[in-house]
Amino acid sequence: MHEDARVDLHTHSLFSDGALLPSEILRRVEAMGYGALAITDHADASNLDELVTQLLRFFRDGVAGFGVTFVPGVELTHIPPSQIAPLARRARRLGARLIVVHGETPVEPVAPGTNRAAVECPDVDLLAHPGFITQAEAAIAASNGVALELSARGGHCLTNGHVALMARASGARLVVNTDTHTPSDMIDQARARLVALGAGLTEEEAHTALITTAWEVVAKALSSPPGHHSI
Repeated sequence: MHEDARVDLHTHSLFSDGALLPSEILRRVEAMGYGALAITDHADASNLDELVTQLLRFFRDGVAGFGVTFVPGVELTHIPPSQIAPLARRARRLGARLIVVHGETPVEPVAPGTNRAAVECPDVDLLAHPGFITQAEAAIAASNGVALELSARGGHCLTNGHVALMARASGARLVVNTDTHTPSDMIDQARARLVALGAGLTEEEAHTALITTAWEVVAKALSSPPGHHSI
């Protein structure tokens, strides 16, 4: 596997509101030259247990033969901020390897305080499309090792420049994800680089987000035994 291969840490299958089976997602991104992919379907208290069970079954029994590293995860979505820490802990205990929180994007009515609760939670790995995240929240993310997302998805991408500025000022890590729901959402590494540069990153910062940080997140996720969290 080429060390510069594309990594996407935020995608959805038909286990939530995506269009494809996990196998079809992996085959399509494999054909696009991806090196690693996380499926992070939408979760709340109503479906968390079943969702993690399904993705772990695929992780165990369905990934053989694909040339893409697979990471099973969840995206805690539109839940009250007070539920983020307990549900993240529960997801981790169930065996989810990557915990994403649906951040305060400007195009959806996400509860205020979601970004803060996510970056303060030791079980959260990634804050997706965090909208107008504050510098103080970005600094907490940096301190706790929570990566911030630059999104390729329409609407969510409107605040990428702001997220990049807050990350640079605070030292928070950035990654570039698609929030894929359908095949048309998938992008190659060249397109992901344009998303990063369009947010105001330098070439060096873009490389760090697309390669260094993305693969670090993958390595951390897959080095943690199921039910445990490690930094």
